[in-house]
Amino acid sequence: MQLVEPRPNRAIPIRITPLIDVVFILLVFFMLTTRLLPVDYLELANNTSSRSPVTGEPLPELTVTANGDVRWQGQPVALDRLVTELSEAGITEVNLSTTGDTPLGAFTAALSALTDSGIDTHWKRTNATTP
Repeated sequence: MQLVEPRPNRAIPIRITPLIDVVFILLVFFMLTTRLLPVDYLELANNTSSRSPVTGEPLPELTVTANGDVRWQGQPVALDRLVTELSEAGITEVNLSTTGDTPLGAFTAALSALTDSGIDTHWKRTNATTP
């Protein structure tokens, strides 16, 4: 006499819905309890009292053209000559922009040459005009 019925030979399906619920609960828990940045090392310096409200003279505008030359004061100048002229003039900070057809390599070469010579270079981003 058999008291327990034998199990069928087919596989019992695993229900995934409770597992997905647990994973989402864990995800929300870790997202809420984790800090993305170490707050102990975050330094905020909002002291602007030493700065003057007058900005002084504007920074020189340099524009990299499609052929790799850089325009300064409306005239194209070779990159190596430009670095020398800027250093001799005592200029330590410039704004660098590009024309719409300037290749990335020309921009990178100009930016690297200026930065390597100790000139603080700010990229002035301009929107490309579509014809």
